[in-house]
Amino acid sequence: MQTVEDRIGTLPCWAGSVTIEPLPGGLSNQNYLVKDAAGGHVVRFGTDYPFHHVLREREAMTARAAHRIGLGPEVLYAEPGVLVTAYLGASPLDPGGVRADSLRLADLLGRFHREMPREVSGPGYLFWVFHVLRDYARTLADAGHSPAEMPRWLTLADELERAQVPLPIIFGHNDLLPANILDDGDRLWLIDFEYAGFSTAMFDLAGLTSNAAMASGESEAFLAAYLGEPPTAELRRAHAAMQCASLLREAMWGLISGLFLTTAGVDYAAYSADNAERFEAALEHYRSAYGDAA
Repeated sequence: MQTVEDRIGTLPCWAGSVTIEPLPGGLSNQNYLVKDAAGGHVVRFGTDYPFHHVLREREAMTARAAHRIGLGPEVLYAEPGVLVTAYLGASPLDPGGVRADSLRLADLLGRFHREMPREVSGPGYLFWVFHVLRDYARTLADAGHSPAEMPRWLTLADELERAQVPLPIIFGHNDLLPANILDDGDRLWLIDFEYAGFSTAMFDLAGLTSNAAMASGESEAFLAAYLGEPPTAELRRAHAAMQCASLLREAMWGLISGLFLTTAGVDYAAYSADNAERFEAALEHYRSAYGDAA
């Protein structure tokens, strides 16, 4: 049976012999730091995940586009199931790092949203979190693993969707966990483009602020920095609703992943439960500020 080291060693992109060590932190993919005579590289293993709407060919295309606009590491090699990118020697952010650097992140997101549509190619992929939630619900029901909370969650998803407002179409990252943002001490980078696609800015804006556990004032300041002006009351409400939807997506992502994935060191049930708890807290805050989502 071929080992991971054997498979990495046979990739046709190395300059001489290689050293290999695992990179921790991935929730659904295996990542390795590989060094050869040319320097350091990240090897990422991951097949298509139709249950998550993830296609690796699209991920590689998006990663190349992000590099062309200077916001992602260079893609050195790609084949089905394998993506090799330059190792940046940068550190992933944590929630505190996101909150402390929100102004630079607002600029980073604005650039990504504006510039990526001119660089991506192939069939357009649309990411709309409310469709994702409904499709996750269908997948869980078909597998006989639909939780008791699902009817309520779907009703809430409908209400949160109705709270959204029309916004321009941009190209979003759609997976802004703090660890998917790197800081090399000089600049910020984005990585992990599995879910990237055309959307509105609201999901990225809500996902980043909710995943970083920003307080209301911090979220509003971040929105103002991104927009270039204070957000309207309508936008603040839509953002708060989308924060709830973002956390619900993470909770349901964990349930789906628990059915189909096994990743060393990752407890998908605990991940889902933690995000479901955070969803309920965000929803309570939303209700206290705005009443019903509709």
